[in-house]
Amino acid sequence: MTQQQYIINRKVNIVELAQTLGNISEACRNLGVSRQHYYDIKSAINEDGIEGLLEKSRKTPRIANRISPEIEKKILDYSLEFPTHGQVRVENELKASGIRISAGGVRGVWARYDMLKKGDRLKRLEKFAAESGKVLTESQVAALENAKEQKQAHGEIETFHPGFLFGQDTYYVGYIKGVGKIYQQTGIDTYSNMGFAKLYMDKTAITAADFLNDKVLPFFDAEQVRLLRVLTDRGTEYSGKIEQHPYQLFLHLNDIEHSRTKAFHPQTNGCTERLNQIIQDEFYAVAFRKTMYTSIEQIQTDLDTFMVTYNEKRTNQGKRCVGRTPKQTWDDGYELYKKYVIEKTEVTNAVATQ
Repeated sequence: MTQQQYIINRKVNIVELAQTLGNISEACRNLGVSRQHYYDIKSAINEDGIEGLLEKSRKTPRIANRISPEIEKKILDYSLEFPTHGQVRVENELKASGIRISAGGVRGVWARYDMLKKGDRLKRLEKFAAESGKVLTESQVAALENAKEQKQAHGEIETFHPGFLFGQDTYYVGYIKGVGKIYQQTGIDTYSNMGFAKLYMDKTAITAADFLNDKVLPFFDAEQVRLLRVLTDRGTEYSGKIEQHPYQLFLHLNDIEHSRTKAFHPQTNGCTERLNQIIQDEFYAVAFRKTMYTSIEQIQTDLDTFMVTYNEKRTNQGKRCVGRTPKQTWDDGYELYKKYVIEKTEVTNAVATQ
């Protein structure tokens, strides 16, 4: 029995009991209802039959208080021109131009078009710029450039294919009794999250260059992928004049561009920082409790084994991995590398020889 059927049967029982007893008051007392309720039921049956006993909504329908399409378009156009302005600023600016709209009205339009967050409005501008091909205004260009800086400051790096950008960092592992101070050179391909790590007894420009030469470039060469750019912090092992600095000289000789993180914003190299934390939590925290190491070579051997697991067996929840291993992501991204690097280079060379 449905809820509606139960309600109808209950109301009919009130009328039938009154007829059986021949006394409306007695029937109402037995069933715990008022006489007015009985008369309402009787009246509904007389007017509409059994259908009149169905529950009716007491709510009065309201017509949505929507703003006109013209004003809505004004809000959308303004938010495209000035995507970083808040709802109160939009209200005030539109009022100044003769358009009456509240901040709540602006927010309502943003909600309908999924533009409530500043980031969403900036994405709309990026999409508009990509699809329309129109020249952006100065305010739009400034908004997009500022958004790019904010992303980089919070570790969101633009990377389009394997080899496009490689993050490198020096990580202090700690002092191991019988071994000494240990530093780790850490590297990661920011597209695929392929990771690399090598241990040293100090941190210098030579060890930073050796890491690329010994661990990183051999892998890239074997995969036939060229490393285009390296991102590091501003540490002395990474910074200096080319002719006097082994690391800078190494990059120059291998035709690798060098970018540095924004000052006082180490999170700009967030991918590398996260890899450091993964190695610390999943390797060092366990290995140093299970094994008494007596040499840096022993630690390196176990670290190499862990890095194979990290790259080829451990699923990764990164932006582009989404559950795949870094090596799977690297392999799947090779077509993008061919498109952006190999094919583009072939076209450039063909034009140059004509």
